This record gives sequence, C-alpha cells and structure tokens, in this order.
Amino acid sequence: MEYLFSRLKKLKELLSHKFILLLLDYDGTLVKIMETPGKAVIPKETKELLQKLSRSFYCKLGIISGRSLQDIKKMIGIKNIIYSGNHGLELEGPKIKSQTQVSLEMKAVIKNIVKELQEKLSGIKGVLIEDKGFTLSIHYRRVGEKDLPVFEKIIQEVVRPYAIRDKIKVDSGKKVYEIKLPLQWDKGKIALWLMARQQFAAGEEQVLPVYIGDDATDEDAFRALKSKGITVFVGEPQDSQADYYLKDPEEVTKLLRLISDLKHN
Repeated sequence: MEYLFSRLKKLKELLSHKFILLLLDYDGTLVKIMETPGKAVIPKETKELLQKLSRSFYCKLGIISGRSLQDIKKMIGIKNIIYSGNHGLELEGPKIKSQTQVSLEMKAVIKNIVKELQEKLSGIKGVLIEDKGFTLSIHYRRVGEKDLPVFEKIIQEVVRPYAIRDKIKVDSGKKVYEIKLPLQWDKGKIALWLMARQQFAAGEEQVLPVYIGDDATDEDAFRALKSKGITVFVGEPQDSQADYYLKDPEEVTKLLRLISDLKHN
C-alpha cells in the first residue's frame, strides 16, 4: 500500500475529472474507535463536509457500516444519502430501499447465540453484546486482561458449533467479533451493486468509486473494487487489499475536504 497523500497530484487529477461514488465505513474511518459504539460521535467538521458533498452534483455519498441501518442513520443524521447497514444486508437511499430476505430459522440462530452468550458472559465485566437482528457484534475492548482467556473460551464454546455447521460466519475486528449469517452478500457486493447503478445513470467511463474503510469486513470491498477505483485502508499500513492507506480518521476528514474543494470549485 502507498500513503495516499504521497500521490497528491495523481489523486487530484483522478478526482477532478470523474463523478465520485464515495463509499465510507463509519467506526474507525469517520470516527475513532471508542470503548462503546454509542460514544463514537461524528466530529462537527466531518459531518459538515459530508453534508456539503451530499449536495454536490458531482458526487454520490454512501455509508456502508456493520451497524444496523437504524443506528447508522441516527449516528450520521444526513438526509438524501445512501445508507447500508449490517454489512450490506440493509440498504436505503434516494429511490432505494432493500432488505435481504432472511428465513426465520436463520434469524433464530442469531437469537440463540445472543441468549447463550448473555448467560455465559454475564460474569465478565466489560463485554458488550450488540444484537443487530441480522448480525451480532461482541465487543470486548473493556474486558480486563485477566478475564480474556475465559472470555475467549466461552466465545469458542458457543460460536464454534454453529460455525462448523456453516450456520454462521465469524470475523474478528478491532476488539470485536462479528457474527454474520452465511449469506452471499457483503460490503464488496453492495459496493459493486451501487457502482453499477451509478454507472448506468452517469455512464461507465465517468464514475470513479472511492471506498474507505478500516476493518476486516472492508477487505471484501477492497477486493471487489481492485483496479476499478480508489481503495483506502485507514490505520497503520498492514497486509490489506486496499491500494492506499491513510493514518487515521483525521486524515479521512482531510481527504473529504480535498474532494469537497475539488467538486465545488
């Protein structure tokens, strides 16, 4: 990966002459990772830049998050943009409304796991179980070092039987386990779908997808958009499918400012 701002001239050239489909993750990308999801409030300047971009004729803005659709809409609070929750399973935006059909049996799997984890993890301080209906996040950032071995053992005991029977998929992120249903839909597929939709409207040669994310679930989008646009990992450089990296959410805000200036001049 290259540092994105080391290619500033090339970046400005690409962004200046294309319609931008700007797709962003939320936690760790627009906001710093916080101890609890509710504390991850978007900075004022970042929100103002997103609002400005949402009104641009030359940019389409979408937020693709692991949070539930209702939650991510509440955290961003901007109208007339695309919101995708639960890693692409929920989608809403101007002239768009979609929700992946999930059987009652599959929903019951998530409910059963939530119930088991709530019972078995109740004695461990700092665990946050976030039930998002279609998916489940188990946050352990506040779990003490001495409790981590027991926490990991319980996670394995509860989750593994479902995983080996292909009832769920498990991803590990930044102090969080993501439990997802084994559906053929992810952030990469939603990014490609949105890109195809925008290309139909604006013309294939005119659209440049820009995807920015920081976690394991964003790798699906980085892979899907390889050689199709600009993919940006947020954080310290590591083994990622993204083409470029930015150091932190503050630098993401700097990029938003750059795009906004280019698209409003």
